[in-house]
Amino acid sequence: MGKEQQLYYGKHGTPQKYDPAFRGPIYNRGCTDIICCVFLFLAIVGYVAVGIIAWTHGDPRKVIYPTDSRGQFCGQKGTKNENKPFLFYFNIVKCASPLVLLEFQCPTPQICVEKCPSRYLTYLNAHASEDFEYYKQYCLPGFQKNKGVAEVLRDGDCPAVLIPSKPFAQRCFPAVHAHKGVLMVGNETTYEDGLGSRKNVTELVEGAKKANGVLEARQLAMRIFEDYTVSWYWIVIGLIIAMVLSLLFIILLRFLAGIMVWVMIVMVILVLGYGILHCYMEYARLRGEAGSDISLVDLGFQTDFRVYLHLRQTWVAFMIILSIIEVIIILLLIFLRKRILIAIALIKEASRAVGYVMCSLLYPLVTFFLLCLCIAYWASTAIFLSTSNEAVYKIFNDTSCPVAGKTCNPETFPSSNESRLCPGAHCQFAFYGGESTYHRALLGLQIFNVFMFFWLANFVLALGQVTLAGAFASYYWAMNKPDDLPAFPLFSAFGRALRYHTGSLAFGSLILAIVQVIRVMLEYLDQRLKAAENKFAKFLMSCLKCCFWCLEKFIKFLNRNAYIMIAIYGTNFCTSARNAFFLLMRNIIRVAVLDKVTDFLFLLGKLLIVGSVGILAFFFFTHRIRIVQDTAPPLNYYWVPIATVVIGSYLIAHGFFSVYGMCVDTLFLCFLEDLERNDGTPERPYFMSLTLKKILNKTNKRQEEA
Repeated sequence: MGKEQQLYYGKHGTPQKYDPAFRGPIYNRGCTDIICCVFLFLAIVGYVAVGIIAWTHGDPRKVIYPTDSRGQFCGQKGTKNENKPFLFYFNIVKCASPLVLLEFQCPTPQICVEKCPSRYLTYLNAHASEDFEYYKQYCLPGFQKNKGVAEVLRDGDCPAVLIPSKPFAQRCFPAVHAHKGVLMVGNETTYEDGLGSRKNVTELVEGAKKANGVLEARQLAMRIFEDYTVSWYWIVIGLIIAMVLSLLFIILLRFLAGIMVWVMIVMVILVLGYGILHCYMEYARLRGEAGSDISLVDLGFQTDFRVYLHLRQTWVAFMIILSIIEVIIILLLIFLRKRILIAIALIKEASRAVGYVMCSLLYPLVTFFLLCLCIAYWASTAIFLSTSNEAVYKIFNDTSCPVAGKTCNPETFPSSNESRLCPGAHCQFAFYGGESTYHRALLGLQIFNVFMFFWLANFVLALGQVTLAGAFASYYWAMNKPDDLPAFPLFSAFGRALRYHTGSLAFGSLILAIVQVIRVMLEYLDQRLKAAENKFAKFLMSCLKCCFWCLEKFIKFLNRNAYIMIAIYGTNFCTSARNAFFLLMRNIIRVAVLDKVTDFLFLLGKLLIVGSVGILAFFFFTHRIRIVQDTAPPLNYYWVPIATVVIGSYLIAHGFFSVYGMCVDTLFLCFLEDLERNDGTPERPYFMSLTLKKILNKTNKRQEEA
């Protein structure tokens, strides 16, 4: 038996040896992973330098205010565009390019105009008619009618077509709408064909059809924004209710863990049962109504999601999904009922620990604040980098020219030497970018910006995990709880993490950040390969995405447990990760059952809170209940505030339960260490609580004799 135990430990590491001086998290510890700490410091200095450079060259007004192709703002006082507040795109279809998301610029000539076009007119028709003066205001400044039609369109001096448009955010967008099932432009139903006759517009040009998708998305966004403006205070009230429920749930769990767990399970089952009943009642109510038997496939995608609620098939789908979830939960409860009792004991012990370290419930606010700083710095730097590009003009010529392709200045080009060398050449807008070293390095700077965001965000999360683990470990390794608990355990753990283990946290977060950046690149490549017909490339991309997704999950799990060991023993990241991994491998069954059952119970708690708040929001925003004399405001889409409340409630519940989850994981590892270190003798007593001793039939010898 001893040989088998020695072989087992040889495969899964060596258990911690008994240390009579060990009484919880080690205070006399040294700095770990100093090299990684230096790398993090240098990376932050470089990140600040990138931000300063971006803020120097970038101009976020390009995102907020429209600018023409020459980089001049529209409607700004003191400029020649002072009386031209709107931006007009020659070919707005090109704004649908994915490059717009990266550069915040459309690859088409843009000019500032006094008002958006109100007529449908082509350059071919306006060229030889009295409409030319009207059309001319939408051509490049200084344009003269001294070229042929083909030359003007080739050189990009004027747009090929004018479409009735409406201003939105000081930009002209096509005013496309449907009239009696026919796609129309603005209020115009006719246009001039150039031959003196007026014709009905029953079909738009291809560009207008494509622009219709942009307009529908804009209208949807505007309606959603309107819903937020009239319902934001009710959304805030819903989130406050979710916060109160989360706090109430944790307080009740502190004293009535067992009862609360079983009540929670029953409530989730009842909520799902009510959902199934409600779906069936709606399904029965729609029986016999006209149009309710149309299938979802035949109906297709609709921007007004309320249409789907008038179909019987929608409620059947909801009922089937809820029934499957109900059956799965019941089966899990049947097979895991004994393990749930053990999980309840862990939750009770964790609730006691949180009760003695109540300030730990507020620590997620610190993490949230630091994450907001990371997100704000990343977003502002990304915007400044994206707006650092300038309009680049190059020399174009149909014949051979020695200066063709070189950059030029459109204002000075007519009198420059280049125009004399190539009389037929012209200075034309080429792209948004730059010829300097800085502009060529913009893509690399954006990648570095994303990488640093992941690294710092993971570092903030790691700091929170080590801090909470150190505080809860201090509770577990106190022999007489809570008398032996040190003063301010949370602040002490936070100070130890920053003073001694910044390098270890940087090391763990760096590994995770590298994997996450690789996943982002794979997603980008996958989007680029969607149009390809190479099935092998698509299969390989799917395999890589799956592998790196699994790798990220494993690294997060390993890092979490490594941070707990760092908080307890003060060892470096690699040693802590190895010890934590082997400790879990030596107790793999307990890990697989106890830890996951606890996570499952936390998930049920989130479902109860989110489900309760979601149902309340559904009944309120659909005008089925009233709160005192107030009622829900009129909405375009009532699912907008409901979805916001549901998502916000889940995030709030997740923040509170993350503290509990870290507490359970910390106590679980301490519990396993306690079993391996000690044997219950007076020299090596157990530090676990009486409840855990009863579960495992363990006792301290002195207590047993007493």
